[in-house]
Amino acid sequence: MEIGSIGYDHKHDDTFVMDRPAGPGAWLFLVVRSDAFFRLGDRGLSVPAGSFLLISPTTPTYYRALEDVYEDDWFYFSMTGEEQRELKEMGLSPDTVYSVGAVEELSDLVNMMTYEHYSAEQLHERAEKYLMGMLWITAARLALKAERRGKLPAHDPGLTHLRTRIYTEPDNVGSVSDLAAEVSMSRSGLQHAYKRTFGVSIMTDIVRGRVGLAKRLLTVTSLNIEEISRRCGYSSAYVFMRQFKQITGFTPTQYRKSAKGEWSGIE
Repeated sequence: MEIGSIGYDHKHDDTFVMDRPAGPGAWLFLVVRSDAFFRLGDRGLSVPAGSFLLISPTTPTYYRALEDVYEDDWFYFSMTGEEQRELKEMGLSPDTVYSVGAVEELSDLVNMMTYEHYSAEQLHERAEKYLMGMLWITAARLALKAERRGKLPAHDPGLTHLRTRIYTEPDNVGSVSDLAAEVSMSRSGLQHAYKRTFGVSIMTDIVRGRVGLAKRLLTVTSLNIEEISRRCGYSSAYVFMRQFKQITGFTPTQYRKSAKGEWSGIE
């Protein structure tokens, strides 16, 4: 295996988008440290913080933040057919989300690999290969532990699809009761299953999804606040403005001015 480029502890704001419709062009390993939305091929996936992915060179790949920040560690690399078989024997499959919870060990290894990759010290290439071997073993062990705890497959497909819709189509998401009916569950059953699966309440995600869409509309359109609140699924502009400020710390007007570099801090 040969690393082409590598990065540790990269942080991006909520405008960050990675879109590779023809695929990454090389094998890509990602340690995802914040909630994110991914599209791999034709599959839309809500990927929780504490996940890792191995993406094949030709898989159409799109990903972005679900909240205010996107954080990851990554490296692009090449590998032979034999090396691909070795990873498969370890239980690591391409284009699969491994939601393992704690990824600090993986991040630490990518950090050390980054140092060795750009180092001029003697034996740095050998050190890099050794650390990569440890990374694959660590990833495989984390995946096996998560599987034994019942966390893999990552999430119930119905709930995963529901969460993806909440963040990508918040204007088309109804009440919690409506969503419960979609997945043939009671309202309380959905609330408990959702919190158990994603570690956050469904109402919190609905608000975050709506506010995320509002931030995009405030940044790239000149729509007024009433229209934005309606497009984000709110029946009341007052409720929209209150929730927006609770989440962002800004009023919608302040956020729009700040995004355009016009706000001085005084309305």
